Amino acid sequence: MHIHILGVCGTFMGSLAQLAKDLGHRVTGSDANVYPPMSTQLEQAGIELMQGFDPAHLEPAPDLVVIGNAMSRGNPAVEYVLNQGIPYTSGPQWLRDHVLQGKWVLAVAGTHGKTTTSSMLAWILEYAGMSPGYLIGGVTKNFPTSARLGSTPFFVVEADEYDSAFFDKRSKFVHYNARTVILNNLEFDHADIFPDLAAIQKQFHHLVRTVPNNGLIISPSNDKALAEVIAQGCWTPQQQFGFTDDSIASEWQAKLLTSDGSSFAVLHKGEEVAQVNWTQTGVHNVNNGLAALIAARHVGVTPEHAAKALEQFAGVKRRMEVLADVHSVKVYDDFAHHPTAIKTTLAGLRAKVGEEKIIAIIEPRSNTMRMGVHKNALNQSCTDADDVLWYQPANVDWAMDEVVNKSSVPAKLLRDLDDLIHSAISLCEKNTHIVIMSNGGFGGVHQKLIEQLKQHAL
Repeated sequence: MHIHILGVCGTFMGSLAQLAKDLGHRVTGSDANVYPPMSTQLEQAGIELMQGFDPAHLEPAPDLVVIGNAMSRGNPAVEYVLNQGIPYTSGPQWLRDHVLQGKWVLAVAGTHGKTTTSSMLAWILEYAGMSPGYLIGGVTKNFPTSARLGSTPFFVVEADEYDSAFFDKRSKFVHYNARTVILNNLEFDHADIFPDLAAIQKQFHHLVRTVPNNGLIISPSNDKALAEVIAQGCWTPQQQFGFTDDSIASEWQAKLLTSDGSSFAVLHKGEEVAQVNWTQTGVHNVNNGLAALIAARHVGVTPEHAAKALEQFAGVKRRMEVLADVHSVKVYDDFAHHPTAIKTTLAGLRAKVGEEKIIAIIEPRSNTMRMGVHKNALNQSCTDADDVLWYQPANVDWAMDEVVNKSSVPAKLLRDLDDLIHSAISLCEKNTHIVIMSNGGFGGVHQKLIEQLKQHAL
């Protein structure tokens, strides 16, 4: 078949394109913003990319159009598909119908950590010789691509709660027929499609309803929002996880051996079953690793073997990825776009680097952040930074001055990227860590900053 994907450079749709290509289809795609790393990966896979949504891209008509959830009515390509009667489907539905049938699906859901935890889980199964298929909404460093079919029945999928398409407002994850499910955490997000937390909980419960009673649901013991979801009804065995110093005891626990989370013990029913010494930092990553280990055990991987796999986990692009070390200034790229993610990421770095200087550069780019839903929580998310540089994009719906004025750490608001780079460099000293946080391309600020750092002697 010739499959054309609208919105192909989104992390999910880009991964989907690679699976379709591996199944032997001719795959083309178009998007408004074509930028690395996904565009590079797609081109290497032999997928023809087109800029924009010109109906001419659909001539002659493909056999099927897969429409991404960023597409809406009024988009010229969408209108052309409807007017011409070209067969179309959503990405999650295509995945279910053409890839996941007959598979043991291991799904990773939650507000934070889906990409990282999915990557960890897929790597554990790979390390154990199980050659899983996977679809991950990001670029994981342990694999050359963000999706593959695999050669066994096991398939790991990052299970997103965002809606499926303009014609299917159910969350993506209800399509996946998952047997092993990680519910990592749950907070309010995606304010552009969900009015409140209860609306997201409803979708999570739809997912819970689809898990068979020979499956497994894995969740933290101290997440109130998830506990309320489970309380609505659960027909599947559960295993819960937490830390040894939590107020609620869990079947699975992590015991921190270092404050930055780079070493921890895994306890099952109070007995130590493994130790992990790895390159990841932060309590959030310990949580992610523990959840992945439990899920892998459900398909037969021992905790000890999983721990050895985690020690070789190389991370995910744009998740505290070190881009450069220039004159003892380290520049990191991080995808954090929610106050909780910002806070846990900076806390993990602070625990690792001690008193060394941390500069956070933050672009509130997600739909929820641009709407100002989390504006009152942003100040407290940056307390582990020494300086915060906020960037206000043109399309942010609220004035960010208040965030700066109420900041408990030195903060500055900038609207020009060159000014932003200049301000960051002026704050640098020996052994400084600059964390750039955005879920978009951020105007190429990462490489521009690195290039200018090279020209400045500290």
